[in-house]
Amino acid sequence: MADRSLNKVTLIGNLGKDPEMKVFEGGGRLARFPLATSESYTNRNGEQIERTEWHNIVLNKGLADVGEKYLKKGDKVYVEGQIRTRSWEDRETQQQRYITEIVGLQMIMLGGPQGASSPAEGTAQHSQTPGAAPAPGNGPTGTPVGQPQDPPPDMSKSGDDDDLPF
Repeated sequence: MADRSLNKVTLIGNLGKDPEMKVFEGGGRLARFPLATSESYTNRNGEQIERTEWHNIVLNKGLADVGEKYLKKGDKVYVEGQIRTRSWEDRETQQQRYITEIVGLQMIMLGGPQGASSPAEGTAQHSQTPGAAPAPGNGPTGTPVGQPQDPPPDMSKSGDDDDLPF
């Protein structure tokens, strides 16, 4: 198992601005936006501290189309994807520049701006699955868009029929 690796990121946060679209000559589409995740804690002095981390999100193909159509600044969204770091040479300074991005492979819209609606309202799901096409009429109304994911295993079963070593 030493030769295997995993590059997976799961984030739930709010869009820092509307997605920026880029269209390529071959017809490819890309949506980029910053996503803020926050955590709060109480320090030793009893003060409530909130820390916000910003993530650069990139959506391709069908997810880019969904992002362009439905996502707006402040919206809460679930993004699952992979970390990618890319580099380029800055034209003005001739220096090597780097950026770390999250390439979204799955996205679920969890509603409007923070506090505007409950997570159950206004959800949509779309996976970056090759060849997946949205079903007619599906959108941010709570119905999935794209290929459905396998349901999680039923963890409520008990008994001796499992193969767990502990």
